[in-house]
Amino acid sequence: VQLQASGGGLVQAGGSLRLSCTASGRTFSNYAVGWFRQAPGKERECVAAISASGGSTYYADSVKGRFIISRGNAVNTVSLQMNALKPEDTAVYYCASGGYSVVVCTTSRYAYWGQGTQVTVSS
Repeated sequence: VQLQASGGGLVQAGGSLRLSCTASGRTFSNYAVGWFRQAPGKERECVAAISASGGSTYYADSVKGRFIISRGNAVNTVSLQMNALKPEDTAVYYCASGGYSVVVCTTSRYAYWGQGTQVTVSS
């Protein structure tokens, strides 16, 4: 199983970015997917997750109302639309997939991880 995260970059505060996660080696739609981030010197934290069906989502309080996770039209793709970005959103963002179909948002529940994509928000 391989996950590929893309879409990161440098953006000014208040701007938007759209991250994409594409999987190979498994049917993405059968499993929950999470987006995590890790800033320098901090632990990896979950920012959003979506169930296998797409009917349930979870957002960390810090991104609620600004980020939207969705299953893309393309097969085996999950996106994270990030709006109203803040400097504190700066981190490496990872997508992950595991063995659960329901929404989970802890690192220990995910077995497969993408390589990460850097998001930098300037003030």
